[in-house]
Amino acid sequence: MAKRVAVIGAGVSGLSSIKCCLDEDLEPTCFERRDDIGGLWKFSETSKDGMTRAYRSLVTNICKEMSCYSDFPFREDYPNYVNHEKFWNYLQEFAEHFDLLKYIRFRTTVCSVTKRPDFSETGQWDVVTETEGKRDTEVFDAVMVCTGHFMNSHLPLESFPGICKFQGRILHSQEYRTPEGFEGKRILVIGLGNSGGDIAVELGRRAAQVLLSTRSGAWVIFRYTDGGYPVQMMTTRYRHFIAQILPSRVQNWIEARWLNKRFNHENYGLGLTKGSKWKRIMNDELPTSILCGAVTMKTSVKEFTETSAVFDDGTVEENIDVVIFTTGYTPSFPFFEEPLKSLCTQKRFMYKFVFPSNLERATLAIIGFLSLKGSILTATELQARWTTRVFKGLCKIPPSQKLMAEFTKKEQLIKREAKEDVGKDKADYISYMDDLASHTGTKPNILLLFLRDPRLAWEVFFGPCTSYQYRLMGPGKWDGARNAILTQWDRTLKPLKTRFVPDSPKSASLSHYLKVWGVPVLLASLLLICKSSPFLKSVQGKP
Repeated sequence: MAKRVAVIGAGVSGLSSIKCCLDEDLEPTCFERRDDIGGLWKFSETSKDGMTRAYRSLVTNICKEMSCYSDFPFREDYPNYVNHEKFWNYLQEFAEHFDLLKYIRFRTTVCSVTKRPDFSETGQWDVVTETEGKRDTEVFDAVMVCTGHFMNSHLPLESFPGICKFQGRILHSQEYRTPEGFEGKRILVIGLGNSGGDIAVELGRRAAQVLLSTRSGAWVIFRYTDGGYPVQMMTTRYRHFIAQILPSRVQNWIEARWLNKRFNHENYGLGLTKGSKWKRIMNDELPTSILCGAVTMKTSVKEFTETSAVFDDGTVEENIDVVIFTTGYTPSFPFFEEPLKSLCTQKRFMYKFVFPSNLERATLAIIGFLSLKGSILTATELQARWTTRVFKGLCKIPPSQKLMAEFTKKEQLIKREAKEDVGKDKADYISYMDDLASHTGTKPNILLLFLRDPRLAWEVFFGPCTSYQYRLMGPGKWDGARNAILTQWDRTLKPLKTRFVPDSPKSASLSHYLKVWGVPVLLASLLLICKSSPFLKSVQGKP
């Protein structure tokens, strides 16, 4: 009999989890408290239900080819960066194509997820749900939590003296939907992340003045890079290989020089403060808004009065009407019991950011609970593919005793400040994806590809590291993966070429440079790979 799997949430990670269960002949049942799929990508004009949703102007930060399910590319006519409506349409197309909707119970809230008395032998869970006031309890062999980490807004009012006296409006970005109602206001946005930058820019077109307060500053990355290509399409295995060789300080120096060539971040009030961690945000319009005076950068807020804000540099801004906190979210798993509820909020406690370390049976997975320098969608899909194979016993993870010992050791080192808490940093995209793929047998073998299919191998190594690469071999192999990789640039350029210009002058193309420099670069890369091969080192070390 197929194992029953409870999937909590029908957003980006929930949909891929349902499909991965079906791919492994498991029996999924998805519980979704909303009345539709898509999670926060399902737009709503109001936020009265307390659920996080997209604001109307939201556009993806990752281009479509780098942020799609590995066996279901976006339509070629879709723009490279899609708004929330088109992204939700894509999710709907994915769900309909693979017939996933029939496995979802809408308007159903998960009240509790608890171990059964015989959990140590069976690994089973009691799942209590509520639908329209009626409670029900079911037994599941495994549980996949796909609620993401945008559930509870983080509103640190206690860190701002005098905020209780402030007479203006206070809200979190979770409540923000449209710029209507903010016309003519003086607005203070606290927090420089992707949402903070987006909201500040949008309100700058309507408000009398927008002040954007940041403690650390940030590097601003545009959605397009040199030549006008989507910036994520430059995420290649070749660049990743070079990055593994270069020290992080050298990498940061190179990137800083490149970013400051577009505009000097210090001149715009965006430079990183001394001692701050390297931070990037995606925003094409913030520099222009600052240049035009629609947005003014400020330091951290020291305190509030009834109508003004006092900043750390001693400056005071009077007549503030609205304060918007874009201070992120706190993880929450209200359906768990302690200590599992608290432990699961600590990313370092999670093995590969997926499996809790303290469970005797690996039958609980948290999908999508990670920060990544790349697409969360593609990572959650690979997490789900690995997880379902663990549920079936086809992949193994270390025993809980070993994982807990490692977790305890990390805790002690972090407390003594002898080790950095990597759970707070964004994981490297290719490293994390390859790590998961190596556990499932789906990591592409570059050297083997060069021998069997040089053209494909070239695209895999020097081209963008799209999710299709993890469908070329191993379990879940997709026959369309090769073609998807070879045509990914066609789908990228298709929505741009909407105007035919006859006899237009042509500059040297990318293919021209590849023809000239491709072979030397390839040979040098293969030489470096071979030199770093453990096998060759062992052979060379023999007498």
